[in-house]
Amino acid sequence: MTSDRRILLADAALDVLADVGIRGLTHRAVDRKASMPPGTTSAYFRTRTALLTGLVTRLVQLDQAELQTMANERPPMRTAEQLVDGMALLTRQRLTGEGRRRSLARYACAVESVRDPELREILVPRENAGREAVRLFLAAHGVTDVEDRTHILLTCIDGLIFDRLVSGGDVPREALEGLVAAALR
Repeated sequence: MTSDRRILLADAALDVLADVGIRGLTHRAVDRKASMPPGTTSAYFRTRTALLTGLVTRLVQLDQAELQTMANERPPMRTAEQLVDGMALLTRQRLTGEGRRRSLARYACAVESVRDPELREILVPRENAGREAVRLFLAAHGVTDVEDRTHILLTCIDGLIFDRLVSGGDVPREALEGLVAAALR
């Protein structure tokens, strides 16, 4: 029950952060969002740092699960077009619905992590199914500096997602095609 309650509160904190930003993330706001009695969140996450750590940990769990599901549902990427298709799907998911809300929370937490090494450690790009698929694709196409190219390509995709969260709209397919072509050079 305790772990279920912590997940419920972390999810509510994620929603609060997506709705009102970092300044609005308080124990009371999370209690309200989770429909819990006042003081519940502070009983599970004593400090603001503990609350942010719980939120970021949950965010990473959700992101990892999403990437694993995508990998399980899609065949291995063998062509540049298939890689672009996968990246287009990911960018759409990160810019709409619950994915958008998680993206808003992720970027707010990334800014906070600049001053908090513990948050930064949790948010550091992890090994996951998406990263591995890109790495394998690049290696299969003869890229010699696979780790660097994978990191750069995924960082650029992340930047495009951030740009579209701020400015609106979708990530143009041509942009994704250009990034994949550059990674293969």
